Amino acid sequence: MKRIKYALTAGMVIIAVLNSCNHKGNNKDSESSGKMISQQNDGSILLKLEEAACYSDQVNPSSNTAEWKFTVPKPGRYKVWLCSATRDTNNLSYIRPVKISLLDSNLERSPECDKIIRNSTDVTFPYFRTDSYMGSVYIPEPGEYNIQVISEKVTTKEIRSHSQLLADNTRLMSLMLVPMIR
Repeated sequence: MKRIKYALTAGMVIIAVLNSCNHKGNNKDSESSGKMISQQNDGSILLKLEEAACYSDQVNPSSNTAEWKFTVPKPGRYKVWLCSATRDTNNLSYIRPVKISLLDSNLERSPECDKIIRNSTDVTFPYFRTDSYMGSVYIPEPGEYNIQVISEKVTTKEIRSHSQLLADNTRLMSLMLVPMIR
């Protein structure tokens, strides 16, 4: 009898957790999650937030996640850059360190302005584009890969289009993987 009660309780908890993903607090951009991204002509891989599957929780933004699928035709070591739109290049205002996971590589760093990209068409006034160096990852062979970014700056399309972004000092725009030249 106790086993049946435990099984029913566990089943109800699982159902409650699955249903909670449909609440307003947890939003998911799933329409672009199947899109495959390839290398550009210069060998870099640009992963735009608009093309990611995004999981956003306005109540607990520390677990906001963006995920991309991409293909790599050539193995090697890649520099990882986080691209942001900001009003203040001296303070990017990321509350927590950004976590990036690819294969067995886990990068975690508080983004700082390492490069200011002048005349970038990616942003409009009053924003500037800044790139933050996050580290490097090794991709051992050609193929399809998944990469994940966890940051409070990851938002779904609905939230990005909302007027609250006008008050935001910094927005996460993209992740860029750039091959290291030997």
